[in-house]
Amino acid sequence: MFFNSLSFAVFLPIIFLLYWFVFSKSKLTQNGLLLLASYFFYSCWDWRFLFLLLFSTFLDYYTGIQIENSDSKKKRKIWFWLSIGTNLGFLGVFKYYDFFALSLSNLLSNVGIKENPLLLHWILPVGISFYTFHGLSYVIDIYKSRIKAEHNPIDYALFVSYFPLLVAGPIERATHLLPQVKEKRSFNFQQAKDGVFMIVWGLVKKVVIADTCATYANAIFDHYESMNALSLALGAVYFAFQIYGDFSGYSDMAIGISKLFGLELLRNFNYPYFSRDIAEFWRRWHISLSSWFRDYVYIPLGGSKGSKVKQVRNVFIIFLLSGFWHGANWTYIAWGFINALYFLPLLLRNKNRSNIEVISLKWNLDSVKVILSILMTFVLTCLAWVFFRAKSITAAFDYIKRMATNGIFQSQYLANRRYNYEILILILIFVSVEWNNRIKQEPISGRFSILRLALCFGAILALGTYSDYKAFIYFQF
Repeated sequence: MFFNSLSFAVFLPIIFLLYWFVFSKSKLTQNGLLLLASYFFYSCWDWRFLFLLLFSTFLDYYTGIQIENSDSKKKRKIWFWLSIGTNLGFLGVFKYYDFFALSLSNLLSNVGIKENPLLLHWILPVGISFYTFHGLSYVIDIYKSRIKAEHNPIDYALFVSYFPLLVAGPIERATHLLPQVKEKRSFNFQQAKDGVFMIVWGLVKKVVIADTCATYANAIFDHYESMNALSLALGAVYFAFQIYGDFSGYSDMAIGISKLFGLELLRNFNYPYFSRDIAEFWRRWHISLSSWFRDYVYIPLGGSKGSKVKQVRNVFIIFLLSGFWHGANWTYIAWGFINALYFLPLLLRNKNRSNIEVISLKWNLDSVKVILSILMTFVLTCLAWVFFRAKSITAAFDYIKRMATNGIFQSQYLANRRYNYEILILILIFVSVEWNNRIKQEPISGRFSILRLALCFGAILALGTYSDYKAFIYFQF
């Protein structure tokens, strides 16, 4: 059940009406309804994996209590590592086993040892990376005595399984979401109105921008051998906006949907393509994942303390893990490695915290430098996205090589019989709107909000049937 599907358009109003008009008497009934709705939502993907979600939820709920109640450090460690090991074990088996088996087989074949690896060919449970990280952060925080264990099983299960964020984030923290879950919610018209605006803007990003860009990006990447330099460059740009519109659109919809039920989720994107360097980009892109790795891996490793050698080591560990988190493919690891290389000069010159303030432009030379920095960062990001999108590292290098050496900058027709630069007009309009929205809390709010809402609906209806690419990219992670 996708957020942009007709089935969800039926599902959401039903749950909303039941939530506020039938089950609003107590926190218990509110949470019970949301939990049942979440399990139904998840079972629509594949009901068999619901049992895995239930097991993971029970494991972390039970071990969290045992860690808190243990009277010795040894017992705390045993329960802690039982939870961590089991969670990572399930994630490893479902997501990475075949990758490691094939990689080992290929390595052995290169030295003359041939074998047929035993592959599982298991379907990846949707959202497993997200709800696993929810549970991991919860258990780690209890072990580090940052929070108390949750003894109400319904409240904890809802924290892990809450349907707006269950399959593609944001990756929530118990310190942020659980206190809200434990309180009865009252209907807030302004909050619900803001939620509707967020949902509509998320649909614009997904349906109008991401799905339209996907039509062109797929045509170019799937036939890159026959494309000239201009088309290849445009293909990288189209994919950059496809993945941004797709993932940030989902996050906006998740945040907006949650507002309808009186719960606030963490912000996941903060206009990353307006970043002035790669460090700022990663503070603005997939914020919940970046901050998760920062708090639970980077800082425990020493963070930015210690020698430069250790700092460099920590940076590469974080970026490689981030790439590997996205999927069992060497292209994702290469993407993480490239971003680590981008980050390295900033770290070595202590410039990785330079651009913290909000961007503002004036008619002076400094603004020209800011614009050039934004463009350079975007170009570097697009080059890295080529590795993220390509089917193999070899294909990614070939793509970039052809883009750099082809030398032909003429318009090309694609298989769908459209010029592959027509969408640039739509992208420019979108970038202008995003730039105007960068200092706002809600993208459509303010003066003429009803007119903006009508224009968004018009764009969704006009382009909603243009592309048959409807799935969300991050559902595969």
